[in-house]
Amino acid sequence: MQASADIQHAGAGHDLPGLWQEIPTDQTLQATLESLRARGFRAELVPDSKAALDTVSSLLPEGAEVMTGGSKTLDQIGLTVLLKSRAHQWVNLKEKILAEKDPEKQMALRRQAVFADYFVGSVQAITEDGQLVAGSATGSQLAAFAYGGRHLVLVVGAQKITKDLNDALRRLREHSTPLEDQRMKSLGFPGTTLSKIFVYEKETRRSVDVVLVKQNLGF
Repeated sequence: MQASADIQHAGAGHDLPGLWQEIPTDQTLQATLESLRARGFRAELVPDSKAALDTVSSLLPEGAEVMTGGSKTLDQIGLTVLLKSRAHQWVNLKEKILAEKDPEKQMALRRQAVFADYFVGSVQAITEDGQLVAGSATGSQLAAFAYGGRHLVLVVGAQKITKDLNDALRRLREHSTPLEDQRMKSLGFPGTTLSKIFVYEKETRRSVDVVLVKQNLGF
């Protein structure tokens, strides 16, 4: 399924200078794809955020229950806007969650959404050896990453590729978390903290798609 032409595409991601922001060479990109596949992930390289949105849309069958984790990357490729627009044929679980005003009932829906047919999110780093690294304040996304729904789709900007796990953890602590903290504060929240880290070594039982975007996207 292709994204509706009526949805305004989010365009290019942020393009901040500094360490952790460079797009790797084509050789490194291809080697990383091979490493991901060797670990049981279905990995695909796409050229830009528009292609990423089209790819994600094609992975979500008509009528599928879809849950998304909070992600700047998903905002930038236009998926967040597409889901809110209702110009699609999926069941948007996040819309149902936010519509529920009773705190206890909303929490119950959030727990159920961990096991959605399709969970779409991102990670903060990918090692050249194919490890996926994600951090969280609450761990809500990590439950879905580790064990949740039958299908997991991760959209990742290529600037998040690091040499090894040590660099991936450094990127998470020194780059991603401070930027997310700034973003939360700009929205009027107290900020964020890095309280939980998930290192995804391999997949053996379910479908996990990694859509690697040759563009600077997300934190």
